[in-house]
Amino acid sequence: MPSLATLLLYLLAGTAVGMLALLSGIPAAPLAGALVGAGFLSMSGQLEPATWPSGTRTALEIGIGTVIGTGLRRTSLEQLQSLWKPALLITLTLVLTGIVVGLWSSRLLGIDPLVALLGAAPGGISGMSLVGAEYGVGAAVAALHAVRLITVLLVLPVVVRLLLPENVGKP
Repeated sequence: MPSLATLLLYLLAGTAVGMLALLSGIPAAPLAGALVGAGFLSMSGQLEPATWPSGTRTALEIGIGTVIGTGLRRTSLEQLQSLWKPALLITLTLVLTGIVVGLWSSRLLGIDPLVALLGAAPGGISGMSLVGAEYGVGAAVAALHAVRLITVLLVLPVVVRLLLPENVGKP
């Protein structure tokens, strides 16, 4: 098990780049920045791999779930009364597309089908990385989702401004 100092260095790298990413103004910048900071440090090979104390992962999963859950409001249910059809269509389309793209990528690019399927899944980086970790492929899934997430966070705001300039900034 790595020393407490090693874990603190990973936390420091993630925190520093996560805080720096706040200056970018992109959505979810702290998450993406922390991933990049801790990831680069880990990939550098300068430190031993992080092995977090028992129960840490469970605590983080509970924390992530709590953060997402607290974002739901009574109005979320009210909105779903009118949005359930698009929600169903979007969800089914994304899941089916993820399966097709995952299997296609696996065959075409010769990557592990499990990594390809989880990497192409329409979930968020934290959730899909945790699912991948359950199967022993968390780092690869996190890498695919990191590329996707960072690309989407950089490209979509520009697309929204170009396609819907009159709606930008309105509640």
